Amino acid sequence: MKENRKALHRHDISDRLWEKIEGLLPGRAGKQGRMAQDNRRFINAVSWIIRTGAPWRDLPPEYGDWKNTHRWFCR
Repeated sequence: MKENRKALHRHDISDRLWEKIEGLLPGRAGKQGRMAQDNRRFINAVSWIIRTGAPWRDLPPEYGDWKNTHRWFCR
């Protein structure tokens, strides 16, 4: 089932852009490996870190746990 979530923040990825890149990301159904919980939230979190220049510990909680997000980013 396809889930469409609205952006949490005004600079989060748009639904239109998300539809274009969704199939290119790892951790999706039908691919080898573990299913990602929320690729879109991860993309938005990394974008927030890059845009603000803030340390990972300052990642807003609505983007998920900063430790797990950072670990996935490093991989």
